[in-house]
Order: sequence, then structure tokens, then C-alpha cells
Amino acid sequence: MDIAKQVFQVHGVDEQGKARVGRQLARGKVLEFFVQLPPCLIGIEACASAHYWGRELTKLGHTVKLMAAQFVIPYRKRGKNDANDAEAICETVGRPNMHFVAIKSEEQQSVLMVHRARTLVVANRTAQVNQ
Repeated sequence: MDIAKQVFQVHGVDEQGKARVGRQLARGKVLEFFVQLPPCLIGIEACASAHYWGRELTKLGHTVKLMAAQFVIPYRKRGKNDANDAEAICETVGRPNMHFVAIKSEEQQSVLMVHRARTLVVANRTAQVNQ
């Protein structure tokens, strides 16, 4: 699944690798769509909102794997668009030796936010002192 601000692109394959699902979903319809499916493996490129979607889809019984974009890019066959990205993510998640990113809890994400804010404050303070 390729996630974006408004529209998510879903690409699904069966056990033989044949494409069975290829559609766009509005942000509000994503959970409605996945609640109707039996538990399956879902791949998402890792980003801040991917952790939220990973938690929500896991609650529905699905297995969610997050991957860094740098590992997905080699599997994109054509130009960059949502459908091609979703297909590449689908291809990547099935690789046996792929490196996955752990889904972070809300608490882990909030601690990361505090650390990043502190780093920014320290950098700004250092810049002020060095002027």
C-alpha cells in the first residue's frame, strides 16, 4: 500500500503472485476496505504516518511490514506514480531477506519527537553563540 496525504494506492496479489487488487482509496475508506479482507500481509513504506497505519491495520488482524524507501526503489519497474509505487512495495514485502522497520507505538513516536525538538534547540543555540 502506498500512502499519501489524500489517496492511498492498494496493490494486492494472490499466492501465485497474480494481481488481484489495484485501486485507490480515500484516507477515510482505508480501514473500511481492510476490515472486509481476511488477515493478510501488508507492506508500507516507512514514514511518520506509516506507524499509525501499521498500528491500526494490526488491530484488524493483518500483518504489517514497514520498509525504508531505499529498499523499495529498486523494485519499481516504470515511472514514479502511486500505482507503480504500490506494486513495488508489494514486490518488496515478499522478499525473504528484506530489512523491515519496527512499528513504533505512540509513546515511542512522542519520545522521538522530544529528542528531535531538543536537537533543534541545541543546534539553534549553537548557531546563536557562533554568530
